[in-house]
Amino acid sequence: MLHADALTVVHHDDTRTHYADVRYTLHREGVRIWTRDGQQDQTDILMTTAYRHRPEPVR
Repeated sequence: MLHADALTVVHHDDTRTHYADVRYTLHREGVRIWTRDGQQDQTDILMTTAYRHRPEPVR
């Protein structure tokens, strides 16, 4: 399971769905996303972009 601070799902009709601070998995049928509100399955996806902001290392 992957973690993203910002996840954007682009659908086949060019609409976008944005998520913040989620866990997700990509699979053959689409993407499964876990948010604080529960699990969501997106099946009509064209592409996803995910960003993970890593804090500065402590020295």
